[in-house]
Amino acid sequence: MLACLVVFAAPATAAASAGPKGQLKVHAKADKSVVKVNEKVKIKGGLDILSGGSGHDATSGREPVLLQSLQAGVWVNVSTGWCRPNGGFSLSVSFDLAASLSLRVFHPETDLYASAYSGVFSLVVT
Repeated sequence: MLACLVVFAAPATAAASAGPKGQLKVHAKADKSVVKVNEKVKIKGGLDILSGGSGHDATSGREPVLLQSLQAGVWVNVSTGWCRPNGGFSLSVSFDLAASLSLRVFHPETDLYASAYSGVFSLVVT
C-alpha cells in the first residue's frame, strides 16, 4: 500500500516543479476621466509578456483580467474579462453612484503566468 502512495505522489511533485511562471506587464486606462452616473466607460489595455510562460504566449490563449476598485483600503472586483488573441482587452463598465474611483486591472495567477496588475488610474463619476 505504501508503494502505491509513493507512485501517485511522484507525478504531482513533478508537475508542481514544472518551472517558473512567466511574468506579465499589465497596462490599462479609461477612455474618459469623468463620466455621469450609469454612463458606460471603456477600460482598454493589454498584457505584455516579460519572460517565461513555458514557451506559451499569453496572446495564444485566453488570459483573465479583472477590473478592481479601491474601497476602504481593499481592492474589490468590479468586472471580469479576457484578453483577445493579440493580448489586448476592453472592458465596458458603468457605475450607479457618484464617486471618485481609484481603479486598476489585475491579472490573477494562472498555470502559466504569475499575477500582475496595472498602475492605478482615476475615474470621476458625477
